[in-house]
Amino acid sequence: MRSSTVKLLHPIGGRPAVAYVVDSARAARCRRIVSVLGVQADEVRAAMEGGGYHDARWPLPAVEFCRQREQLGTAHAVLSAENLLRRVRGVLLILNGDVPLVRPATLAALVAQHRRRRAALTVLTTRLVEPAGYGRILRGADGGLLSIHEQADIRGLKNLEAIKEINAGLYCANFEGLFKALRATSRRNAQREYYLPDLVGVLRDGGGRVEAMLHGDAEEVLGINTRADLARAAGALYRRKAQELMESGVTFVDPDATYVDPDVSIGPDTILYPMVHLQGRTKIASGCIVHAGSRITDSTLAEGAEILDHCVVQESIIGRGARVGPFAHLRPGTELGEHVRIGNFVETKKAAFGTGAKANHLAYLGDAVIGRNVNVGAGTITCNYDGWNKNKTILEDDVFIGSDTQLVAPVRVGRGSFVGAGSTITKDVPPGSLALSRAKQTTIKGWAHRKRREMAARKKGPPKKR
Repeated sequence: MRSSTVKLLHPIGGRPAVAYVVDSARAARCRRIVSVLGVQADEVRAAMEGGGYHDARWPLPAVEFCRQREQLGTAHAVLSAENLLRRVRGVLLILNGDVPLVRPATLAALVAQHRRRRAALTVLTTRLVEPAGYGRILRGADGGLLSIHEQADIRGLKNLEAIKEINAGLYCANFEGLFKALRATSRRNAQREYYLPDLVGVLRDGGGRVEAMLHGDAEEVLGINTRADLARAAGALYRRKAQELMESGVTFVDPDATYVDPDVSIGPDTILYPMVHLQGRTKIASGCIVHAGSRITDSTLAEGAEILDHCVVQESIIGRGARVGPFAHLRPGTELGEHVRIGNFVETKKAAFGTGAKANHLAYLGDAVIGRNVNVGAGTITCNYDGWNKNKTILEDDVFIGSDTQLVAPVRVGRGSFVGAGSTITKDVPPGSLALSRAKQTTIKGWAHRKRREMAARKKGPPKKR
């Protein structure tokens, strides 16, 4: 990955890569989930305990953790969980944390085949046109699994390098005898590690049945080892989400250029234009429109809301029929009532707008309560920070704020009042009033004509000597 961050924590769709593996295990109804921590163990554990892995649809027990103190190979990693799993019976799924595309149905099918064949170990495999870098599957004349050979151990062995079937690194094993078999693996290999694939030979030699399940979708079961793999996985997850939403009635103008995180929900008849990013746990109701280039994070849009081009919306609530943008920035704590209009280059923060309120251009409205049918003119700002505290501005219903107004908080403008353009309001305004704070205008007639003549004379200069 060429990164200071372990690959399990690289984000895909706003969540660490390992989160998707855990959620697939949950969805496949695993009773317990144990994470073996190795490189950057504390960081991985913190990310998982912080909820980055959690999917509320599968409220099963939390992840348990154990530590692989030395990184001595995949078999050694599983052996590190022995104390946690000593008394467990049944079957164990062994998954890599860097396979975010694996589906719950694939895991369920692996377990089902393992049980149906009464195997001691079942390995998930797939086929690649270019298998370099992966362990190869060697089958016997009857098609049964004979052995798995890691890439590092087959260099120069053309008969093995030519095999297209590879080990996907996902296993199902019986608990009975598993840890004894793991201790029987050796480090006699190119990497001097205890290989999990060596279980094939150990279990077969002990009389156990070993199976391989060939999976047709290679993309689903391949791990992340490079930045290119990370981009491939992200693209696949976004395509899955787009397909799911289109089947439920959402329109994507260009699904390959629209990025919807897995936990986003969208109602039917909503239209998404290209280069839209919907992130976190955003919820969009039916009949909404999100135009090109907008990013919406952890926000809620009611029916018929419209986000115009190139807006940023964060942790905000947008009411029915409201319209935002273009080029608007709604910061956390913004709440727009029904049919509110927030226009171009308007920024809001912790601001609540009543039904029909409007701020159509070039305004900053922070720490504010803005009533019904309020009109905020261009260039208006709430001066909410005094250097120590954030203070509130309250505009009651039906207030009209003229352009280029500064509202110095804390301040309240009473219902139905007008504030003249260019005013600085520092005191409360009673209901039904007009508030002005302009300097008196002075007009000097003829000044411009005289100034132009003076400047023209200077430019011409003194007469030339003959």
